Amino acid sequence: MTPVLLERARAIMLHTQRLTRPPTDIKALLDQIGALQIDTIHKVARSHHLVLWSRFGTYDRADLARLTYGEDPRLFEYWKKAACYIPLEEYRYRIPRMRRTRAAPSARWRRWLDDADNQRVLADVRERITQEGGQRAADFKQQKREPGGWWNWKPAKMALEYLFAIGEVLVADRVNFQRVYDLTERVLPDWVDTSEPTAEEALRFTIEQAGRALGICEPHHTIDYAYTTRTRGRPIVQALLDEGVFVAVTGETLTGPVPMIMHRDNLPLIETAPQPNRTTFLSFFDSLLWAKGRDETMWGFKNVLEAYKPAKDRIWGYFCLSILHNGRFVGRFDPTLDRKAGRLVIHNLYLENEPLSDGLVEGVAAALRDFLVFHRAAEVVIERSDPPAFSEQLLTRTAR
Repeated sequence: MTPVLLERARAIMLHTQRLTRPPTDIKALLDQIGALQIDTIHKVARSHHLVLWSRFGTYDRADLARLTYGEDPRLFEYWKKAACYIPLEEYRYRIPRMRRTRAAPSARWRRWLDDADNQRVLADVRERITQEGGQRAADFKQQKREPGGWWNWKPAKMALEYLFAIGEVLVADRVNFQRVYDLTERVLPDWVDTSEPTAEEALRFTIEQAGRALGICEPHHTIDYAYTTRTRGRPIVQALLDEGVFVAVTGETLTGPVPMIMHRDNLPLIETAPQPNRTTFLSFFDSLLWAKGRDETMWGFKNVLEAYKPAKDRIWGYFCLSILHNGRFVGRFDPTLDRKAGRLVIHNLYLENEPLSDGLVEGVAAALRDFLVFHRAAEVVIERSDPPAFSEQLLTRTAR
């Protein structure tokens, strides 16, 4: 097979992440990409909403809540790559992790569970949920604890998170983004398959899913996407290659051709994946960027999160969104939504890897207009731009 050229490889990657054309609905998107990462940073909309906006444009945020906490749920919250919204069809593949956490808790959990006071709190929290229904951490009185405790959580919050980790409770709702925990049997629909696979079967499912979602990738990228170790993941990737589920190909990168793999279901995309012609903005936590280093080898762009750095050490900004234009990463910006004033403030705007052109400015302006609508903002302010002409032209066209 001839090498998959760089532009074709990029097109496949963006298509299988549903960034070339909008998916049919949120559930269909999560079936394809596997999970939607939840994050608490909300300088603008929270990351999970940004990921959906990147694909759909302005949409009703309540749709995600209805799919997860409504009368007929199709998604649930659990750990996958961090905390995620996950299709309920995948629930059974998370059970081995729940069982492992109960049977062999991590050192951090063991330290907490070994405390007799914490065991009493755990029993009290379990009993209260059983008798009274869904509870938030805020529904429990603050117990005394030493400053700087583990994650600085109060004991009741720790108990809730432990019960969640071992699968005794699920997130039944969110109130002002606070989790409401209830017994799993009261949350999980009857139709959900709860038969338990082996840990290897669960990991194989997740790595194969990663191969579909990534489109074309270096073999270790499926392991990154599945969020497991190379030691555990390599034998499964090799088995999938041996069985013909994954197919070895050669793909171009910015530094030359390298061995890559594709899921056999994706092979027709070498010819049929549409050429990207959209402009959108991506969260740092977007699943397109879960595979380590692919942003640099395929696009010459480094996705960076500086929220946890001291302000003096930041190069780009607190929480930058990447600008994706016609299949290329062309810049980033650091926004804050002034919710009271209905104003989007862009502290830093950068153009990278691309000359300033009418087509680029028009594409970014169109995306920014919809971004403002999505955030119910009436105006945008750009404090700093590199180059300055980028913001000047962008503001003129965004005001249309």
